[in-house]
Amino acid sequence: MSSPSSAPKLERGLSNRHIQLIAIGGAIGTGLFMGSGKTIAVAGPSVIFVYMIIGFMLFFVMRAMGELLLSNLNYKTFADFAGDLLGPWAAFFTGWTYWFCWVVTGIADVVAIAHYVAFWWGEMPLWIPGLACIALLLVLNLTTVKAFGETEFWFALIKIVAIGALIVVGLAMVITGFQHNGISSSFSNLWAHGGMFPHGAMGFVAGFQIAVFAFVGIELVGTTAAETKDPEKTLPKAINSIPLRILFFYVGALLVLMMVEPWTLFSAEQSPFVGMFTLAGLAGAAGVINFVVLTSATSSANSGIYSTSRMLRGLALEGDAPKRFERLSSRKVPRNALMFSCMFLLAGVALLYSGDSVMAVFTLVTTISALCFMFVWSIILLSYLAFRARRPQLHDASAFKMPGGRFMPYVVLAFFVFILWALTTQADTLAALIATPLWFIGLGIGYLVVRRDPKHEALRLAHAGKVAHERRAAAAYRNTVNAAGLPAQKAKESIDS
Repeated sequence: MSSPSSAPKLERGLSNRHIQLIAIGGAIGTGLFMGSGKTIAVAGPSVIFVYMIIGFMLFFVMRAMGELLLSNLNYKTFADFAGDLLGPWAAFFTGWTYWFCWVVTGIADVVAIAHYVAFWWGEMPLWIPGLACIALLLVLNLTTVKAFGETEFWFALIKIVAIGALIVVGLAMVITGFQHNGISSSFSNLWAHGGMFPHGAMGFVAGFQIAVFAFVGIELVGTTAAETKDPEKTLPKAINSIPLRILFFYVGALLVLMMVEPWTLFSAEQSPFVGMFTLAGLAGAAGVINFVVLTSATSSANSGIYSTSRMLRGLALEGDAPKRFERLSSRKVPRNALMFSCMFLLAGVALLYSGDSVMAVFTLVTTISALCFMFVWSIILLSYLAFRARRPQLHDASAFKMPGGRFMPYVVLAFFVFILWALTTQADTLAALIATPLWFIGLGIGYLVVRRDPKHEALRLAHAGKVAHERRAAAAYRNTVNAAGLPAQKAKESIDS
C-alpha cells in the first residue's frame, strides 16, 4: 500500500448504529424478497440449509476481512490489503472488479426501481424515475458520508421491519391453525409434501446457484473502514452478528413462509412475501411489499455508488486509475469518483427501452456480477493466507482472530469451486459463467498497460523486497517462539528489539 500519508483523509463520520445497519442491509439483499420464491420452487424446504451453508461460509470471509482491516488501520478497503499482501496486481484486479460488480448491480437496480415506481404511476415514462433515482443518489452521496450512513440506516430499518412483521404474522397464523382453501398452516408443512429434499440432490444444488446472489454486498462493511468511528469496536460487532442475522432474516423468514402454506404452492415468478400478507388479509399487501422492495433496490444502488467511489479513489492513490479520482471535495467525499460511477448508471435508463430482451440481459449481467463478487471474496481469503504466512506476530497480537485458522480459507475456497460447478447445471447461468472471463481478459490488458509505468515497476520491486523481508522476520519470530517458549507478545518484543 503506497498511499501517501499527506493525502487528504476521508472523514470518519459513520457511527456504530450506521455500521450495524449497513452490515444488516448488506446481508439482506433484494434477492430475499424477489428471489426466494424461485429458490423455494427449485429446492423445496431444503432451501433453509442452502442459506445456512452459504451464510456459514461467508461468515469466515468476513472474519478474515475483519482481522486484516484491524491489523492496519491505514487500510481503507480490502483492495488496500490485497495490494499490500498479494502485490500491486491484486489491488488493481480487486479494485476494478469490485467497481464493475457494483456498477452492473447499480444498473440493474435503476431498471428495477423504475419498474417498481410504475406500480403506482403506470402512465409515467420510465426514464423519469430512472433519472430521478440517479440524481437522488448522487445528491445524497455528495453531501457527507454521514448522509450516506443515515440513508442506509433507514433503508435497512424498513427491511428489518418488513421481515419482522412477516415472521410475527406468520407465526400467529401457524399457532392459530389458519386455513385457506382447505389447507391449514402448520409446522408439518415443512416435511409433509415430499420431505425436506423433494427434488433430490440436484434440486438442492440448484438452490445454491440462485441463493448465492442474495448475499452480494455482505462485504460492504469492509469498504466503510476508513470512515468508521472507533473501528476496533464497531467492525467486530457488525461482523460477529452476521450468523444471527442470517438465521433470523433468511432462515426464520423462509421457515415461516413454508409453514404458513406448503412450498408446492409457491410461484417462481412471485414474491412469497406478497402471497403471505395477502393470505393474512393485509389490505394493499402488494403495494406494501412493492414499497419494501423499492427501498431495498434503492439501498443496493446507494451502497453501490458509495463503494465504487471509494474503490476508485483507492485505485487513484495507487496509480491504477486517473489521479483526478483521488481528489476529495470540501465535504471530504470523492466527488469526481462519484460522478464517474453515476455516469455508468445512465446505461440503466437506456436499457429501460431495450425491449423484451431486458430480463434475459439482466439475468446474464447480474450473474456475471455475482461471479465477480466471488472473485473478490476469494481474494480476501488469499490475502488472509498471505497474512498468516508472513505476519504471524500481527496475527498473534490480534484481538479479532479469524476462527478456524489456516484451515477454513481452503474450505471456503473449495465451496466456491462447488458453486462454480453448480452454475454449469443451468443454461442461463452457464452462459454467464462463459462470458465472465471476458471482463478479466479486458482487465488483464489494462494491467499490462499500467505495469509499464516506471512508478508501477517501482511498486512491484518494493513489494518483492518487502515480501522477502517479512518472510525472514516471520521465520525469526517463529524460531524465537518455538525455541524459547515465549508468549506471543514477548516474542514480538524480542524480535522488534
